[in-house]
Parts: sequence; C-alpha cells; structure tokens
Amino acid sequence: QVQLEESGGGLVQPGGSLRLSCAYSGAISSIKKMGWFRQAPGERRELVASISGDGEAKYQGSVRGRFTVSRDNEEDRIYLQMNRLRPKDTAVYYCEADIVSREYDDGTYSYREIWGQGLQVTVSS
Repeated sequence: QVQLEESGGGLVQPGGSLRLSCAYSGAISSIKKMGWFRQAPGERRELVASISGDGEAKYQGSVRGRFTVSRDNEEDRIYLQMNRLRPKDTAVYYCEADIVSREYDDGTYSYREIWGQGLQVTVSS
C-alpha cells in the first residue's frame, strides 16, 4: 500500500553535489525505517544511508562525512544530500521503506521492503 517515488538524479562532475528526494504515500503509519540503497553494474545492492522515524541516521563508511540523509515528516519525504561526489558513487539509487508486519518485546520487528523505481546518478568529467 506504500508507494515510493524518487527524483533528483543525473550527471554531475567529480566534487559536485546532488540531492535525491523520495516521496512516500499510502499507509505511511506502517513505515518503520527508510533508507537509500545503490547498485553499480555487476555489484550487489548496498545500503548507503538509513534514517529512523525520529531522525537517527546511519551511513555506509565510504559516504560518511559526504552524504546526509534527512526526513521531513510534514512533507512525507526523505532526502539524500550528496556532496564531494566521486566516480565510484556512480550507481542506480533506490529509496526503500521497511513496512512493519510485527513488533517484538525485545525491540526487533518483522518487515517487508518496499522499493522505489530507482534513478541514475553518474559522476563523471
């Protein structure tokens, strides 16, 4: 029931910046955590950054200090600000949401993943 739509990808020179946006709609009360993933050609999809409902953010080591994930609950949207981009950042980027199916007393939960359609980010001279 949750749908995600990304925007903001494109071509940028090394050292440049881009901001990705992901709007979510539907049964948004079921969203536990959201994140940004990316997949380069021939590689497995990897987590870039995640953000909880209260704004706690985590980052993959190679983007730490360069990327910032944020969440605007009033606008039902998350962002990924990407600075000092490198050619190795080139990939298809995906917005993802964890849709909760069950929560447990130890704080863990069961979920299914909802994905956006993906968008291309290319860092090249």
